[in-house]
Amino acid sequence: MTTNRPGHPGAVGNDDALQRAMRALDGNRLDEAEQIARDMLNADRRNAKALYVLGSALLMQGRPHDAIAPLEDAARGRHDAQSDTMLAIALRQAGRAEDAYSKLKRTTKRRPPYAAAFLELGRVLASLERHDEAAEALMRGLEVAPMMPEMAVQLGYVVLRRRRFDDAKSAFARALAIVPDSPDALFGIAQALQENGESQSAADYFRRYLIVSPGDQTAWVRLGLCLLALGQRDAGHDCFRTVARRDAKGFGSALSSLVKSNRGRFWLKPSAASRFLRGTNS
Repeated sequence: MTTNRPGHPGAVGNDDALQRAMRALDGNRLDEAEQIARDMLNADRRNAKALYVLGSALLMQGRPHDAIAPLEDAARGRHDAQSDTMLAIALRQAGRAEDAYSKLKRTTKRRPPYAAAFLELGRVLASLERHDEAAEALMRGLEVAPMMPEMAVQLGYVVLRRRRFDDAKSAFARALAIVPDSPDALFGIAQALQENGESQSAADYFRRYLIVSPGDQTAWVRLGLCLLALGQRDAGHDCFRTVARRDAKGFGSALSSLVKSNRGRFWLKPSAASRFLRGTNS
């Protein structure tokens, strides 16, 4: 009978397999990580570390329903905040936000505190539209991990939904101080500024965001609206044309936004709109 007690050759083999699985997981080689974990579980179906790797690989492949069972078993075997948090992520993504919340309420009481648990608790509460509680959880998370940009970004979007524009701008600025080119933070602060009527500053941030994410049609439309609000009609219309010329969906989005804008345009004939936005005779 083989054994995996420390010092036994089987334990060394398991440690090597686990390290290879973790390297594959960290390198986003998810099929490889999954296979190594399954091989380990064929030898020991209760191996909590292998269960964690398997569940994590499945979750990262966009298979949260499949990830729940191995992550539940891993959490029972490992009794740590990391496993509990990964399970909560799977539960939320599988549409079981209330179950995720129950898990995270306990996890965020662990000592020492685990920052990622507060981040996920904020996401879960936001998905349940409990925005004030989400903001509170995320602020607690920032006390634990003040240099975690994802926490500040999530807080920014939560308070933005409550139209707390100054708080949102502060949160996004905090994230940008850590990661100056963070797309989520750049878009978030631009949106907060725009919705607060600060069109010039918003336009500046949308331009910075579009350097990082030039294909984001929503950002082009929002930049166009900012420029129209500033009276820069030609530059604003060029933004809408950038979107309209990409595909039919982009044309529809650009046309709808431009028509609804306070300083937009309206056409009686679709062909006239097409000529204006696409430069065509169709």
